[in-house]
Amino acid sequence: MTLNHTTLNQSARSVGEVARLSGVSIRTLHHYDEIGLLSPGGRTKAGYRRYASEDLERLQQILCYRSLGFDLREIATILDDPHTDPLEHLRRQRELLESRIQDLGKMARTVEKMMEAKKMGISLSPDEMFEVFGEHDPTEHAEEVEQRWGTTDAFAESRRRTASYRKEDWKRLGQEAEEIGAGFAKARLHIARWFYACSHEMHERLGEMYVADPRFAKHYEDRQVGLAVYVRDAIAANARRAR
Repeated sequence: MTLNHTTLNQSARSVGEVARLSGVSIRTLHHYDEIGLLSPGGRTKAGYRRYASEDLERLQQILCYRSLGFDLREIATILDDPHTDPLEHLRRQRELLESRIQDLGKMARTVEKMMEAKKMGISLSPDEMFEVFGEHDPTEHAEEVEQRWGTTDAFAESRRRTASYRKEDWKRLGQEAEEIGAGFAKARLHIARWFYACSHEMHERLGEMYVADPRFAKHYEDRQVGLAVYVRDAIAANARRAR
């Protein structure tokens, strides 16, 4: 509940009016009175409760602490502490609310990542995602990927396959990708180690030769159709990144 200053400055309210303004049931207000947590400052001649502005301020503090997870006994102890003034209560509530907002923000970001992961076909829990991907966020470019390739058959096929992958599958996939990357790095170092210093420009020219020269192309194509072009493009991409 949030009570504005106009409400606080108005005359005393009946229990029904306070219930309507605060969203707290009359029964709950009666209970607060019975346990001494919120006893209204006035009564009518007929004995009906009347809540002054100070009572509404206390109710607002009660509801704030309740929303933060405090039980009624803890709230009573906090509010009745003679060494804590109203301003200190507000400072404490602000700090607690800011902490809650940060926690909720983290939770919201986790949910967003899980939503993006589901779109990408990654069916892992947050803990499993951290175990598999570490600090790397696999959903970082999910929106861009979907915008660029979301309507393609390849995208649909990738989602279909990865939807069934478990933690162990993703670990094997990552390990294989690391091995492939290491293999490409070794290919260039192999030339430098055994023949001559191989700059990125030189390596790029070799990559073109792997496609243009039928003898080199056959060397790769015999292993896998399309491999010559793949190696040439990988070398070119690596050279561009280096530049």
